[in-house]
Formats: sequence, C-alpha cells, structure tokens
Amino acid sequence: MNTRVLTGITTSGTPHLGNYAGAIRPAVQASTQPGVDAFFFLADYHALIKCDDPARVARSRLEIAATWLAVGLDPERVTFYRQSDIPEIPELSWLLTCVTAKGLMNRAHAYKASVDQNVAKGVDPDDGVTMGLFSYPVLMAADIVMFNANKVPVGRDQIQHLEMARDIAQRFNHLYGREYFTLPEVAIEEDVATLPGLDGRKMSKSYNNTIPLFEGGAKALRASIMRIVTDSREPGEPKDAEGSHLYTIYRAFATHEQAAAFRKQLEEGLGWGEAKQALYDHLENLLAPMRERYFDLMANPGRIEDVLQAGAAKARKLAVPMMRELREAVGLRNLNAQAPGKDAPARKEKGKGARFVSFRDEDGGFRFRFLAADGEELLLSQRFADPKQAGALMRRLQAESPEALLQATAEGLTAVLDGVTVATAPAGAVGDAQAQLAKTRDALRSMAQE
Repeated sequence: MNTRVLTGITTSGTPHLGNYAGAIRPAVQASTQPGVDAFFFLADYHALIKCDDPARVARSRLEIAATWLAVGLDPERVTFYRQSDIPEIPELSWLLTCVTAKGLMNRAHAYKASVDQNVAKGVDPDDGVTMGLFSYPVLMAADIVMFNANKVPVGRDQIQHLEMARDIAQRFNHLYGREYFTLPEVAIEEDVATLPGLDGRKMSKSYNNTIPLFEGGAKALRASIMRIVTDSREPGEPKDAEGSHLYTIYRAFATHEQAAAFRKQLEEGLGWGEAKQALYDHLENLLAPMRERYFDLMANPGRIEDVLQAGAAKARKLAVPMMRELREAVGLRNLNAQAPGKDAPARKEKGKGARFVSFRDEDGGFRFRFLAADGEELLLSQRFADPKQAGALMRRLQAESPEALLQATAEGLTAVLDGVTVATAPAGAVGDAQAQLAKTRDALRSMAQE
C-alpha cells in the first residue's frame, strides 16, 4: 500500500535556505522512496492572506516552481500543481468551514498572535484580522484531505494546523457517517525542521534574516553567511558549537562525519571568520549545480507552465470524483437523483450501526465516545495525551469479550482493561446500569459481526 505525502509552500516570497531545509528537501527526498505517492503544490491562495502585491505573488509562483524542479522534483513521478488550478479545493474548503467550530479557529496560533498584538497596542482585538487569516487552517485542511494525504511534512510551527485538519476531517466523517477523509499525520525532520536565521531567530522573511537559496547567486550567499551573528570569542578561543547558529546551519547540510569534524574545529578555536568561510564553501558546493538549473528554468517559464498544467490535470482526476461524492454526502445532489415521487415507495436508508467516534476535548486531550446504532452515547473514554493511545484502546475494546470488559457497579457502567477503568457511561445515561450493560454489550457484539 502506498503512503501519500503532501506538502506545499506559500507563494508570497523568494525561497530561502530555511524553506529548503525545513520543507522542500525532506519532501523531495520522501518522493523518491518506494511506496510513496507524492503531491506537491504551490499554495497561491494562501499567499493572498499575507500579500496584496499581485506582482510579488506572480513572481513568487514562478520562483518557487523553478526551485522545486531545480532541486530534483520529478514531475513524472509526483503530482505537482498550483492550488489555484484546482477549483475543487476552495469548494471543499467551504464544506469544511460549515462543520468547523469557531472555537477551534479561535485557538489558532496566527490568529491569537494577532489578537495579542492588538490588545498590547490598545486597539480592537480583531483590528486588521481578515477572514482569510482567521480561517486559514480550514483551507489548509482542504488542501490535505482533498487528496487524503497520509503524511504532511511541515515545520514545527505548522503542527497545530495539522492537528486542526485532523479534527475538521474527523468532524465531517462523524456528521456524514462515513470515513470520507483519511486523518493526516505530521512528518518532521527532527534536526532541521526549523533553521535559524542570521540573528538566531527562526529563518523567516518576516524577520529579514534569511539566507538566499538561489537568488543573487554565489555572491549573495556569501554576503548573507558573513552576516550571521556570533559571539565575541577570538580566534584560538574554544567556541560553543551547540550554542552557535552557524554550526546549526552547517549541521543541517552535512553528514554526521562532516558535522563532527566542523564541531571539533570550533571547539579547538577556529575563528568565526574562517568558520563562516567554511560554511559558505560547503553550501556553495551543494547549491551551485541546483542554482544553474534554477536560472535555466527561470529563463524559460513556458516549460514550468507546461509542467504545472499537466500536474493540475493529474490532480483533478482525483479531485473531481472526490467532490462529486462529497456533494452527494451533504445533500447537494442532482435533482434527477432525488428521492422517489409520491407514488413510489421511499427508500429506507441503511443505518450507521454502533461506532466509535474520537475527538479532542476543550483541554486538548484525545478521547472517544462509543455510540449505539441510534446515536445514544454508551461510553465516554478517559483522556489521553497521545491520539495513538486512544486509537489503540478503541481497537482493544472491539477485540475484547463484552462480558469480561463491561461491569455494572453502583456508580454506573464501566469498561475495565487490565484492572484499569478506561471508559464509563456518560453522566445522565438513560436507564439503569443493568439495562445499559445489556445494550452496550449488544452494540459491541454487533460491531464485531460487521
């Protein structure tokens, strides 16, 4: 079975070294692995949230597409497209918006940061906040679940958005009674997921502390590296490699042996100027061949356009039938497919059956409910910090004997595994404990027989 990997970059600026290390490189490497079905896209709708300069957005789309192709992305092997070339994505975003709680969006880091800044300035909390910024996580969720991605390589600052995508997809699945969407998992390259910039903060265009990837050529690369902030230790004095932004960047692009050798040189007193030159030499050796391919592509944008159009056609072969199915699910059906006329017998819909429904509670913990076929909540689990723990427990509950698992006590119905209460009947459960016990056992048996 293939694993579908999906990632994208917002087209609001020129790719820098941090973009390459944190997103582009690991994603391209993943696309070459056996059993990987890779999707890569230019997130140009997302760019409109951050940028109202049309020329900048257009230029960035070209630069980012050229970058991905220059670093080795194979459009014959992967699906490479622009977000705006897939009209089904904004349509899906609206369907997801209609099932997403506002409270979930209130907790998004980007929105909360804007509110905090406004409060600190003494202005209206939502001053300058657009609906694009507020609902950004919903559009990101649509990007991901449209193609039922299994893994999404992102930086650490995007982990929350992946968790939100899971919550939103799960909510849709629950409301419409089927697993329409796969719940995506985050994929992070631990050592280099967030690369420091020239001043030690996260490398970001917002901080103006980036190192260019290709633009400006070797001269711009060297000039940026020479501006990396270091401490005041003189040549000959031992350096703190682990505390050095320069070493962190070097390590992100080196083998373990190369990084160890460079660290030893720093600890033995290598001067900062020599260290910066060593970093430049190392990066230039790596980037020069890719830079040459990049400038060739930039000079021939028609070649890039052909690749993107072919990728969009490939992506829409999946998106069009997916949206057809989702429109049917929410009731946006062709009138010819409506219920029979008054003279024809109405078709009875098949029941959903007993089922587990996982969710995230207000405190951020992962829990699940066990529902009867009629929708009555029979069990509510304890809280788990890890969603995988909750998932493993649901599988165990389905596998265990209902007679051994469930107990009726004076406090009510409980589910006990290995001597530990893992779920209980919810507060206000209808009927006495014995009746609940019988109904819950029957519901578990029915699941086992499906």
